[in-house]
Amino acid sequence: MKPATPPHWPSGLLVRLHAARRVTVLTGAGVSAESGVPTFRDALTGLWARYRPEELASPAAFERDPRLVWEWYAWRRQLVARAAPNPAHLALARLEARVPEFTLVTQNVDGLHQRAGSRRVLELHGSLARIRCSAEGAPVPAWPATDDLPPPCPRCGAPLRPDVVWFGESLPPAALHDAARAAAEAEVFFSVGTSGVVHPAAGLIDAALDAGALVLEINPVPTPYSERVAHAFRGPAGVLLPDLVDSAWPEM
Repeated sequence: MKPATPPHWPSGLLVRLHAARRVTVLTGAGVSAESGVPTFRDALTGLWARYRPEELASPAAFERDPRLVWEWYAWRRQLVARAAPNPAHLALARLEARVPEFTLVTQNVDGLHQRAGSRRVLELHGSLARIRCSAEGAPVPAWPATDDLPPPCPRCGAPLRPDVVWFGESLPPAALHDAARAAAEAEVFFSVGTSGVVHPAAGLIDAALDAGALVLEINPVPTPYSERVAHAFRGPAGVLLPDLVDSAWPEM
C-alpha cells in the first residue's frame, strides 16, 4: 500500500488556523491505534476473546466478577505502558503551544496526550492510569500491598476500580460541560481519529458546526460528518497533523 502523504493544504485554511485564538480538538481511538494501542474492542483478543465488552466494562460485570474486570484493565494498562506518543500526539502538543485558548478533548483513556506534552486535556471517558473507590468515587493514588484483587479502598474497604466510564455510566459532567463550551466557542475545531458515531462525544462536532467554527476532519475513512465539515482529509493523523501544524507555523 502506498504510504499516505500530506495534501496541498488550502492557503485559506493555514491562514485561519495560524490566526485562530480558540482551537478545540476532539480525538478518538484512531490516534491511539497509531501508537499500537488496541481499540477497545480490539483489546478483546487472546485470553479475552471469549468475552463480550459488557462482560468486562460495566457496573454489572464488576459486581459479578470484580477480579476478572480488574485483571483485564491491568492487562490494558500494561499495553499502554509499552506504547509511546506518536507524531500526531506530539503535533497536538506543539499546536497547543501556539494557540492562546486551546482545548484537547479525548475519548481515549491511555494518557498518551499528556505524555506527549499536552496540558489542557479533557478526558471524556476517564483514564486507565487512575484508580478510584467503587463506593465513594474518590481517587485513590496508593494502597497497601495485598493479594486481594481488586485491592480494597484504604479508607472504606470497598473494592477499587479503574477510573474509566463503563457501559451504562454517564460521562463526567464537568468534563462534558467544559468540552461542550470549548466546542461552541472554537474558531477552528478538529475531529481526529474518531468515527463520529459515539455520543455524546460526536455531538461536540455538531456544536462546533452550529456555532460557525471552521471544522476539519482527519480520519483514514469517511464518517457521518465528512460531507458537513469544511475540510475532510484522509490519512493517518501521525502523517497529516504534523505537516499541517508545521505548514501553519513554518517558523516552529
